[in-house]
Amino acid sequence: MHPFSLNCKGQLYSFDRPLVMGILNLTPDSFYAASRLQDLDALCKKAAQMLHEGALFLDVGACSTRPGSLPPDDEEEIRRLIPALERLHKEFPDAILSADTFRSGVASLALEAGASMINDVSGLADEQMAAVVSAHRAPYVLMHTQGTPLTMQQNPEYTHAVKEVAHFFAEKSSQLRTKKVHDIILDPGIGFGKKPEHNRELLMAGKLFSALGFPTLIGVSRKSAVTKILANAAGEALNGSTVLHTLALLSGYAIIRTHDVKEAVEAISLTDFYMKGLSANFVTL
Repeated sequence: MHPFSLNCKGQLYSFDRPLVMGILNLTPDSFYAASRLQDLDALCKKAAQMLHEGALFLDVGACSTRPGSLPPDDEEEIRRLIPALERLHKEFPDAILSADTFRSGVASLALEAGASMINDVSGLADEQMAAVVSAHRAPYVLMHTQGTPLTMQQNPEYTHAVKEVAHFFAEKSSQLRTKKVHDIILDPGIGFGKKPEHNRELLMAGKLFSALGFPTLIGVSRKSAVTKILANAAGEALNGSTVLHTLALLSGYAIIRTHDVKEAVEAISLTDFYMKGLSANFVTL
């Protein structure tokens, strides 16, 4: 159980157990080809499936951030994202839609189009982002990255990855609170300027990051954190992703961001059940 709550769309959501964020890709070049949704009908069908399977959040992205990629310009991102959010909001008015964008101008339009939270992979690189999020009273996912998608995997280095990411979280969350952004979620940015050993350290630091006073999110689904270790492709990485999701849950992460909602929900249910049993055994011994 996580001692946090999230105010979203005027409703308070508690973290009595970990929650799931489903990934909806509107990009033609996402690293996981099977996740690419090319029209609004397919988008709505996938959204309905994810909500049925147990996702609380739907994270809608129109700008690929795969390693080595260049982002589309603002106009192209808006062209892809805004009609999709409008359609999703119309079809699923009670769903919590997250806009995956690092641009404050796009974020503003997204929040007006039906999104109710922002997932920013740049870690507040756009100086106007905090003001936009604050004006809409929207939750904000603060993600750590080193470099840009084009350069981030070119030999990233840390002296102590966990300490450096924790320092980043403390500094940026303080800035956000100064701007009256209070509903903050921390994401260590697995695969964003990280080597496998950095990913491993950050995956196991969930409780430490939670101690900063905010819920935490982990995004490892079908990423190189799985495929580099198993020497397979994103399309073959479901089992590996589920293993890492389970480790993340044991580490204390509160939100699982995933392409595969059903399997993530099952991982949460099983981890919750067996960890309660473990705690009960310790009490009775």
